[in-house]
Amino acid sequence: MTATECPYTLDPVGSDLHGESAKLREQGPTQVRLPGGVVVWSLNSHAAIQQVLTDRRVTKSARNHWAEFRDGKIPPDWELISWIAMDNMVTSFGSDHRRLRRLVASAFTTRRTESMRPRIGELVTELIDGLATTPPGAVVDLRETFAYPLPARLVADMIGMSEEARAATSKVIDMMVDTTVTPEQAAGVLQGWRGAMTDLIEEKRRNPAADITSDLLASRDEDGSRLTELELMDTVFAILGAGSETTINFFDNAISALLSHPDQLAAVQAGEVTWADVIDETLRVESPLAHLPLRYAVEDIEVEGVTIRQGEALLVNYSAVGRDPALNGETACEFDVRRENKEHLSFGHGPHYCLGAGIARAVATEGLSRLFGRFPQMRLATDEPLQPLPTFIMNGHRKLPVILEPGPN
Repeated sequence: MTATECPYTLDPVGSDLHGESAKLREQGPTQVRLPGGVVVWSLNSHAAIQQVLTDRRVTKSARNHWAEFRDGKIPPDWELISWIAMDNMVTSFGSDHRRLRRLVASAFTTRRTESMRPRIGELVTELIDGLATTPPGAVVDLRETFAYPLPARLVADMIGMSEEARAATSKVIDMMVDTTVTPEQAAGVLQGWRGAMTDLIEEKRRNPAADITSDLLASRDEDGSRLTELELMDTVFAILGAGSETTINFFDNAISALLSHPDQLAAVQAGEVTWADVIDETLRVESPLAHLPLRYAVEDIEVEGVTIRQGEALLVNYSAVGRDPALNGETACEFDVRRENKEHLSFGHGPHYCLGAGIARAVATEGLSRLFGRFPQMRLATDEPLQPLPTFIMNGHRKLPVILEPGPN
């Protein structure tokens, strides 16, 4: 890739996310081509991304501010349509965003985080006990058997979704983050998850319970307004997808990083550094979310000397932030739990900061500490590089093969 290749076609399978990000960062804000030939601005530096995340002239509402979407140039079967067609606090703007965030925030209280701790412990115990039955020396895909089910089942519990419904919906989420899907598949994804959310919401209307979906059904803003049916449906799905998919990849990245740096794992196990250090360093160097579609310029803005015109779309690359040498120097790409500055934006920044960050940290701490406490001699089962997921949206691996080598009970 060279500076003359503009717009550069983003690798749809994310085969080298970090290498591609570094090359794009060198060019400053630059245009890239997404699936379907859609051209957007790509942002890959800490300074540029932090600027747009807090700039009120930047929005996530395609229906209000993306010229191509409003003009009908983005087809309903565009490969990334699910990311921009939602109607929830993630894709709202101005007063609508503030209203929706207040309504959703009421379901993510400190009290709820604390109330989830026993369930987190139960799930971790169940999954680790299952892993402990693995025959000695056998290879286990820890992504499939631990990293995936722990957050997926926890978030399903939080929104009140049955295990059967969760398993079916997980296939839709997997397709949503797969940036190699066909237009036909993309259209099916949007219909599929909205159908699943409709069923869940109707069930909670009939049988409300102590879960987020029931809370959102009952919540009212200070002016008495409530979530519309579409806002409710898309909000519940956003919680399910964001809460599970990002945490799955976090566990995948944290475990693989520690197993690839046994000296640092030893420091954690010896209490020289904390699991909080592991969490933040993993989020810094291997953000589970890579490129998040999309944001839009409400008016002309200047980013690092480049003018982005009103109505143009921006693609923020979270996986590039912590690796920016301007922020973390020459060692920015190295995993180092002893690093003093672990600044990252993996939970977002500004008005879209993740409401579930507290719960995510709680499950990360419990999951990692218990897993490595039970299997202190665990090691990777391959010397080959782990294969990335076929996506430029998420940052994780197809499989995480390990040999557990359980310690004494």
